Amino acid sequence: MTVPIFESDMTLKVKRVFQAPRERVFAAWTEPDLLKRWLGGGTIPDPVAEVDLRVGGQYRVQLKAQDSPIFWVKGTYQEITPPERLVYTWQFEGTEMDTGETLVTVDFIDLGKSTEVVMLHERFPSNELRNLHGEGWTQSFECLAEFVDG
Repeated sequence: MTVPIFESDMTLKVKRVFQAPRERVFAAWTEPDLLKRWLGGGTIPDPVAEVDLRVGGQYRVQLKAQDSPIFWVKGTYQEITPPERLVYTWQFEGTEMDTGETLVTVDFIDLGKSTEVVMLHERFPSNELRNLHGEGWTQSFECLAEFVDG
């Protein structure tokens, strides 16, 4: 089960152990064909993901929250250490929800046959937006578990 932790007004942490090797979980975060299958909760029939996996490279992924139209999230990779860590910016486009540019740090901790993912999402402009992202990340982590644990 995934439970978001609200570390401060501007920071959200999500932790979960996945029953898959670290390389598989890291690939799910970095390969477009895999990323689009779980990010956003799997609510888009034919999702699109674009990934230029290099420091300074950009990504762009379609998302859909419950009862909302499809929109995009985009950002720039700041740090890539396969299969241990990803750091990237996060910003919405095509939606009225304006979070500005936030920062996501994902650590992939090797537990042998399983992997603990610790994701820190920070720099939110409000508690409301942090809480909405907590709901979205919780749904996405549940879909990621179904995808990589199987």
